[in-house]
Amino acid sequence: MARAVSGQIALPLDWSAGGSNDGPLIIGRSNADAVRYLRHVATWPVRTAVLVGPRGSGRSLIGRLFARDTGGRVIDGPDSVSEEEIFHAWNAAADSGAPLLVIADTPPIAWTIALPDLRSRLAAVPVLTIGEPDDCLARDLIEALFAQRGMALAPGVASYIVPRMERSYAMIHRVVAALDAASLEQGRRVGVRLTRETLLSQGLIDPDLLERQDADTCR
Repeated sequence: MARAVSGQIALPLDWSAGGSNDGPLIIGRSNADAVRYLRHVATWPVRTAVLVGPRGSGRSLIGRLFARDTGGRVIDGPDSVSEEEIFHAWNAAADSGAPLLVIADTPPIAWTIALPDLRSRLAAVPVLTIGEPDDCLARDLIEALFAQRGMALAPGVASYIVPRMERSYAMIHRVVAALDAASLEQGRRVGVRLTRETLLSQGLIDPDLLERQDADTCR
């Protein structure tokens, strides 16, 4: 199940990953509003919404869960289909009541749209935004990604990493991949010492913050 973990927002969610190839869906302040909106399709003013967020933020997983639970259609990337197909999908959603979700890097206002009718329709579509992760979501996502790989972290590793790394989903995935590879290569458990050595050597943590005291504010 989607986790409402300590320090994060508890929501009445019933979304599971739905398959062994999916990563965990962690709900935090950066994505809670978007998830809440998607869980209440009956309140939508129009039958289409756009979900915008960084790659690696779980937006495609959210789309799969949305399609599974609502029976609606998901277009993952407006460039993956033609403008005509998006236009017809918008009209089909309006006519049938089955919702349409478009996942994108940027909001429609930043898209280059040739079809005037599609441009006018998308101007009225709610845009949901996933922000970069806060400390608590970053920590829990690091732990969940390691669990997905079948690896156990030593206590305190994720809390050590978060205040010393760039706060982004892309960096989280880079950090997890680097530590996974180092652990396999050296045959060592991922503890604070291996974490410090690996991430410092690869420039993935700020060396000026190595002596920073960890303060867990997610309890």
